[in-house]
Amino acid sequence: MEPLRTVVLCVLYAAWSSATKFPPGFRFGAASSAHQVEGAWNISDKGECIWDRHVHDNPGLIADKSNGDVACDSYHRWQEDIRIAAELNLHYYRFSISWSRLLPTGTPEKISEDGKRYYNDLINGLLEAGIQPMVTLYHFELPQRLQDLGGWTNPLIAEWFEDYARVVFSLYGDRVKIWVTVNEPLIICDAPYNTGLFAPGVKDPEYANYLCGKNLLLAHARAWRLYDKEFRKKHHGKIGIVNHLIWFDSASSEDEALTETARQYMAGIYSHPIYSKEGGWPTQIEKIIAENSRRQGYPRSRLPAFTKEEIEYIKGTYDFYGLNYYTSRVIRKARKGEVLDAWPVGSGIVELDAFMDIDPSWKKSDLVWFAIHPEGIRKVMNWIKKTYGDIEIIITENGLARSNDGLDDIERLSYHRDHLEQVWLAINEDNVNVTGYTAWTMMDNFEWLYGYTIKFGLYKVDFDDPKRPRTARDSAKYYSRVIKSHSYDVPYHYNKDEL
Repeated sequence: MEPLRTVVLCVLYAAWSSATKFPPGFRFGAASSAHQVEGAWNISDKGECIWDRHVHDNPGLIADKSNGDVACDSYHRWQEDIRIAAELNLHYYRFSISWSRLLPTGTPEKISEDGKRYYNDLINGLLEAGIQPMVTLYHFELPQRLQDLGGWTNPLIAEWFEDYARVVFSLYGDRVKIWVTVNEPLIICDAPYNTGLFAPGVKDPEYANYLCGKNLLLAHARAWRLYDKEFRKKHHGKIGIVNHLIWFDSASSEDEALTETARQYMAGIYSHPIYSKEGGWPTQIEKIIAENSRRQGYPRSRLPAFTKEEIEYIKGTYDFYGLNYYTSRVIRKARKGEVLDAWPVGSGIVELDAFMDIDPSWKKSDLVWFAIHPEGIRKVMNWIKKTYGDIEIIITENGLARSNDGLDDIERLSYHRDHLEQVWLAINEDNVNVTGYTAWTMMDNFEWLYGYTIKFGLYKVDFDDPKRPRTARDSAKYYSRVIKSHSYDVPYHYNKDEL
């Protein structure tokens, strides 16, 4: 009787999970970034990057006073990374190229042979394992030499970035079919210059963040148009930018207009110039910053204007919308006398006099800023569709941080499961054109200001062991089954020998 019962249960489960399958072309991946996993920070002729300088000069800013000098040692252990990517059954692995590893001076007069070989080995190894590489050109680590010349606040950065992109496309474009130009302008421009805490450690929340934003968008457009003109016909790839979006709910009906303005400020500044039909800055945001600037005594708006030529040059430079989503906030008008700490780390959007709060019904994570709100990922994708049309969306990061580094990580497993369910609902009930989901991160890594005190990894990394062994957590086993079954609705519990 027991075998018959087992067969019946299997049939019922198969019928149930088939109802929660993703579309046939939907793909699953996992992500990392160069500075967070590679280590080998000064090996061979690699140049110094801004995060190398920042953590070495300011160890007290990092929670455990650590750095990325060794990290996961992926520079030497890239074959291990491919092994675990294959264990997960990934369709693609998203990683970034270290600009200063490939171009030690930041400019293309010298290409590192060791850097070139490392990324060739990684790309070729992934392809041999049946895994598509998704490559990010820029993930926070600007060559220090270029920072010394002004970095992202220097208009010449757009030319420097295009030169770098040409080298990368020429070396790897024949094998890489999905490209990301820039990861998270929000964390490149707003987080550093609003707070001074992130590399390059310069605080100027009134001018520098907006100069950075304009130059970054022009750099993205240059790289996209370069690929489109010189490489697309040969290699038939896709290329886009990745934005970190926080979903904003309204605290009350009185705050709905402010909340939409906050969405335009948070998402629109880095999306409207690329994805909207008219291009340029969001009109409402442009007016608000101009009015604030006049009231503060500035002779002109602190938000640098685009020329007509620049608006047309940036507009339409996308093949998809890259979305990183982690958390949500509730927006309300700041109360009289309420002090706003600059976002994205703090409690408010100073430019809008808006306070960002957390709904008390949302679950908390091990990070103060990180509230768990799975419905937010569905809402933000619907907002993208409503605002910019029925464009392809690829979720390029989504994951949960924990301070506990054990293998039994039911909270992380549930986080991925609940967000995947919302993605499935967005596809099947809202007709959102989302084609991929990327777990952040494949393995524990150097998590910027948090060092190694928090973990996002599907795989645990033992940073006390020189060999940096990677061990699958329960979330990795769950995610592997998700990919095998093409459904988010798979069992939570596993055999001990699985993976």
